[in-house]
Amino acid sequence: MTQQGDSQTEVLAGLVERVTFHSQESGFCVLRLKARGHRDLVTTVGHAAMISAGEWVTASGVWINDRTHGLQFKAQFLRTSAPSSIEGIEKYLGSGMIRGIGPVYAKRLVKMFGKDVFDIIEATPERLREVEGIGPKRADKITAGWADQKVIREIMVFLHQYGVGTARAVRIFKTYGTDAVQVMSENPYQLAKDIRGIGFRTADMIAEKLGIEKTAMIRVRAGISFALSEAMGNGHCGLPHADLIGLAGKLLEVPTDLIDSALHEELADETVTADTVGDADCIFLTGLYRAERSIAEQLKRIQHGALPWPVIDADKALPWIEQKTGLTLAESQAEAVRTALQSKTMVITGGPGVGKTTIVNSILRILAAKSVKLLLCAPTGRAAKRMTEATGMEAKTIHRLLEFDPKAFGFKRGEENPLDCDLLVIDESSMVDVLLMQSLLKAVPSTAALLIVGDIDQLPSVGPGQVLADIIGSGTVPVMRLTEVFRQAAQSKIITTAHAINAGRMPDLAPPEAQADFYFLPAGDPEQAVTRIVKLVAKRIPQRFGFDPIKDIQVLCPMNRGGVGARSLNIELQAALNPAGDKKVERFGWTFAPGDKVMQIENDYDKDVYNGDIGMITDIDMDEGELAVNFEGRTVSFVFGELDTLVPAYAATIHKSQGSEYPVVVIPVMTQHYAMLQRNLIYTGVTRGKKLVVLVGQKKAVAIAVKNVSGRRRWSKLDEWLAAQSPRLTRASLPP
Repeated sequence: MTQQGDSQTEVLAGLVERVTFHSQESGFCVLRLKARGHRDLVTTVGHAAMISAGEWVTASGVWINDRTHGLQFKAQFLRTSAPSSIEGIEKYLGSGMIRGIGPVYAKRLVKMFGKDVFDIIEATPERLREVEGIGPKRADKITAGWADQKVIREIMVFLHQYGVGTARAVRIFKTYGTDAVQVMSENPYQLAKDIRGIGFRTADMIAEKLGIEKTAMIRVRAGISFALSEAMGNGHCGLPHADLIGLAGKLLEVPTDLIDSALHEELADETVTADTVGDADCIFLTGLYRAERSIAEQLKRIQHGALPWPVIDADKALPWIEQKTGLTLAESQAEAVRTALQSKTMVITGGPGVGKTTIVNSILRILAAKSVKLLLCAPTGRAAKRMTEATGMEAKTIHRLLEFDPKAFGFKRGEENPLDCDLLVIDESSMVDVLLMQSLLKAVPSTAALLIVGDIDQLPSVGPGQVLADIIGSGTVPVMRLTEVFRQAAQSKIITTAHAINAGRMPDLAPPEAQADFYFLPAGDPEQAVTRIVKLVAKRIPQRFGFDPIKDIQVLCPMNRGGVGARSLNIELQAALNPAGDKKVERFGWTFAPGDKVMQIENDYDKDVYNGDIGMITDIDMDEGELAVNFEGRTVSFVFGELDTLVPAYAATIHKSQGSEYPVVVIPVMTQHYAMLQRNLIYTGVTRGKKLVVLVGQKKAVAIAVKNVSGRRRWSKLDEWLAAQSPRLTRASLPP
């Protein structure tokens, strides 16, 4: 034993009896070990790239007494090796770690080859076909899976040599695959640029072990880029010069003149670009700087082309569309249609119930009658589906419209291969970030018109920039800002509540006298809130309103963490709504069973499923190690090793719900969420509910959110680029 602070470092070795939890993203795992010298199973927490029951583990770390879980061994390093006992081998092969082998084939393989099974897979894989049921396809799957495992182990050994803990080693391997060793040896600071969650300090620690000096230019330059990348993660395209120097100084702990020299080199290499935003001298990541400038250029190009349809007499078109739809357009709606029929580019913005859909439908039907070629798109699959339902015309996601090519990792549509349309309509445009808008506008031909639709008061895009806000703020594009809530919509308490929140007024939280579509249910603490939410979703709402608890009701949380966060609510709701039977698989900290509602949490272009898509598990094949999910009528297969991209979706964050609508939304609002209680967050959550919204929590928390018009300023220059490209529109210069 060695003394380390107040704790003693020990080495523990044993067989993994069960993997209780494993996150493929971070590598964090909770294991039950049959450890040497211990009669009972030992709970061990640590990090591993891949871990499976049956493997032999050697861990160095300390014993801790966890308040909730009791005595645990906390491993700083965890080395895994292939199991050598028959019991371990069968457990390992049957765990689903190697594609093509489930418990049934594991038993057959061990029965046929005993302890030699790994040597057979590696050296004479053709012999696998001696096992009943293993044909050429399955044999290939097994050998490929085994080869992947081997490479991972070798890379882990290299990373451990340089003091990289297993948690970080996992992320490094995930990013670079077999090139991990080469990248790390040449420039460890590349890790901070490429790997989300690996900070500059981690790369710095590795660099120090590799012998790189603190004042080395490679280090100081990396610090500057990293500070800007962090800002990008917060939605900024750049930072004021003084802020950047201050951040880099804190990070690097080197003299300012050295930071200035490094900044000059970064500027000379055009990694970063200097310019102003208002009166502030700013430094931008060059890619984002060029993207914003390109958006302004593309918009100007589109604006200056001729209108793609002959002049339409609005005085005839408006009565015609009213007769066709049976709707009478309000003055503001008629003005919006009139403007759109004469504008090359236009923005329609406003909250729920102000008639955005009616206007867009009217414009589309008038133009369709004139044989104008129309294309409709939205940033997410769910938003595109809603647009299709609202207009009766096919809407696509922006990625699908631009024909994303996963092999080239780029779009097939662009300047060389533009979209074939006379009018492109972009819905939910507040969600579109700078890089995606740049790609989209490049693909719009100069001959086409552009209609941008969105709600400026919703959460801004997750990615950098504030495209919709900047286009509106520039004053260079005709904007129809709708504020009038129509009589029918005004009868909805969801809509009146949303508009009250948006205007900074405390909504009416008193119990309604008659059945309504908005309720506030008080809960004094997180424990009470969780109990009430589970009861609401499982019993009260289905019994009183007839909604399906899984398909129709969506719990939306301000954050992921905490007792009333999406993560813990998912566990509670899953247990109440779909307790797993025998047919279940436990992976990455979650249990998956047929009937579970799940969400895809990253874009998978090969499977054609995207971050935020919600589906239902229809089947689990234990022998094949595969799980089937139905996404909007389309079945997609996931092998067990890919389940880190799926999470239960009984509860989700409000951020993840952007662009979606659900029949019923339940939102916990507690003072514990203080950091996230912002007006645009609660407003976005409430506006996701179509037929019923229930807030559960404290009035004080609602009041905090309503008052908090945070949304720190995002540093972007798009509005200035636009204003420089085109004169501001005055009231007189707007189309009549």
